[in-house]
Amino acid sequence: MMQTETIPSQNVRRSFFDTKIEFLKGVGPQKAAILNTELRIFTYGDVIQYYPFRHEDRTKFYTIREMYEGMPYVQIRGKVDYVEETGEGSKKRLIAYFVDSTGEIELLWFQGIQWQAKNLKVKQEYIVFGKPQFFNGKYSVLHPEMELYDPKAVQPSGGLQPVYNLTEKLRKKFVGSKQIAQMVRQVLDQASSHLRETLPENIIQRRQLISKMEAMESIHFPKTVHALEQAKNRLKFEELFYIQLKLLKQKLIRKVEFPGQIFKNSPEGDTFLNVFYRKHIPFDLTDAQKKVIREIYRDMSSGKQMNRLLQGDVGSGKTIVAFICMLMAIDNGAQACMMAPTEILADQHYNGLKQFADMLGIRIGCLTGSTRAAARRDIHQQLQLGMMKILVGTHALLEDVVQFKNLGLAVIDEQHRFGVAQRARLWQKNESTPPHVLVMTATPIPRTLAMTLYGDLDVSVIDQLPAGRKPIKTVHRYDAHRLRVFGFMREQLQLGRQVYIVYPLIEESEKMSYKNLMDGYESIARAFPEYQISIVHGSMNSGDKDYEMQRFLKHETHIMVATTVIEVGVNVPNASVMVIESAEKFGLAQLHQLRGRVGRGAEQSYCVLMTDYKLSKEARTRIETMVRTTDGFEISEVDLQLRGPGDLSGTQQSGVLDLLIADLAKDQYILQEARDAATQLLEADPDLSSQQNQPIRRHIESLRKEETNWSRIS
Repeated sequence: MMQTETIPSQNVRRSFFDTKIEFLKGVGPQKAAILNTELRIFTYGDVIQYYPFRHEDRTKFYTIREMYEGMPYVQIRGKVDYVEETGEGSKKRLIAYFVDSTGEIELLWFQGIQWQAKNLKVKQEYIVFGKPQFFNGKYSVLHPEMELYDPKAVQPSGGLQPVYNLTEKLRKKFVGSKQIAQMVRQVLDQASSHLRETLPENIIQRRQLISKMEAMESIHFPKTVHALEQAKNRLKFEELFYIQLKLLKQKLIRKVEFPGQIFKNSPEGDTFLNVFYRKHIPFDLTDAQKKVIREIYRDMSSGKQMNRLLQGDVGSGKTIVAFICMLMAIDNGAQACMMAPTEILADQHYNGLKQFADMLGIRIGCLTGSTRAAARRDIHQQLQLGMMKILVGTHALLEDVVQFKNLGLAVIDEQHRFGVAQRARLWQKNESTPPHVLVMTATPIPRTLAMTLYGDLDVSVIDQLPAGRKPIKTVHRYDAHRLRVFGFMREQLQLGRQVYIVYPLIEESEKMSYKNLMDGYESIARAFPEYQISIVHGSMNSGDKDYEMQRFLKHETHIMVATTVIEVGVNVPNASVMVIESAEKFGLAQLHQLRGRVGRGAEQSYCVLMTDYKLSKEARTRIETMVRTTDGFEISEVDLQLRGPGDLSGTQQSGVLDLLIADLAKDQYILQEARDAATQLLEADPDLSSQQNQPIRRHIESLRKEETNWSRIS
């Protein structure tokens, strides 16, 4: 949780919002300690930023006769007729018989019985609120909220009431939504003289936003639904605006302050790039690839350090684009490196790039955890002398002993698998001028997530597949259709194709009945005795994994039974069928990645999603989406709606996803508005020095200072 978002910078004002919650009436040290650990609420500032997740309409009163099964909650007015305790020990309960002019219901308590019995007033009029249950022909309300009816109040319980997320531990300590609301009410009553506006007047007017104080009041205690929507809009806009302002400011600083090596491309002569284009490029580049190369060349020839994110679906040709960019660096006397998250992927990149490098006489090396000591020493020496022009590897590239003569371009593949601090170490590989950085991902990122996670990077997208590639046909089959699926697999194998079969688990779990790898391997071996089978899973050592993958690549085996270890792995153009067992247990992004293992050759490829008949609503949506489209960006948008941004990002690289109120899956329009406003503001006033932007300067100064200068990190 961002604890000081709303706290202005002046010490006298800041001290109010930094006040510890134990000083609130009715809280104290013990309750404060529970709120600290359970909800991360420490200060007054945290209290008013602990927003309700919904509101309940308490303007409506029902009679007991009007109650019906399935009501989410009910509010009734009546009297406690009489009270009794029943049961013994853990089965002991308190029953209050509650009546109005139309009937009777039971109010039940299993906890806090003595306190409730002592405080209940028989024959006095109450307002009761809670979720009704229907059992044995009568209604009851378990642990209801109750307050004495005040006839002088216009709305005794009043309007839209906030409901806050709670934990079981808080409930056991009798800290509920009502207690949180009372804390918020106390702070808001004192906050009006301390809470200052955080947006300039021109943005407030242009966007028709309510004031910060109005928003804080109405997000908790709205008088109308319209007031609640206005508060949400204001607070979501502000939250996203400051995130975008920070990212765009970092981007601006980087472009102004950090120089980059200038790489010029000679249109004539026998440069490596020209020779590669004329003689060795294996296929015509797509228009999307050419566009991306132009964008990268503009960056690398600008004199400013490049930080660019390259998005492209599996098989879209990102690697060849990266190699062409490496040639630009080499032609200008620099070196290049490519870092991948696994040895399998690093080896694949090395083997693919080595074919091209050998054609051009360029020395290329591969450095992973498995590289022998003698080979390491040789690589280190060649790098320092500048003889080795390209180095491909894993985290081993980050070791201090790995020193380049002149690193000009760093390519990072599957960038979401590396932490920010890890990637930052690549900056230190060139002391004079930081290398240009190209980060690549085959995991399509929804636009809103890209704008928020990587809003400080320039973004390029390859949205075309190479010529000749056919879209993968995806079908859904139930377990009962297994024999038909085996028949289809046999047809493909007889045509000389190869097949992947992926399972979610290595061994059977006592609690899970999913298809597992070992049983799967045995059943496939029985069904296809005439074919050779490889098996690959995460518990194997890298040598055994590589051996099995190489056998499959060389067509020595025909079927590969595997876990998701092949999600990013060897490129086998001859593999045309991907069967995913228990497909309902995989996320959309993972299903899309697995499907991308096939469809790499000229032949038609297929993906078969095997599931049980019983599917949850979400699982069915995932399966239907996979069958409907092969567009990774469309899939990623559905995934964002289903899973949320935190799960999708798969990274701890930034706190920007610790959103208090905005939702990247639902607030795309507000995010775009916030980014546009931040862009316009920085174009007009990059230093935020104008008088009208003083609220922004004050607010930024009040935020906690980060120890690391993340603006220098891709």
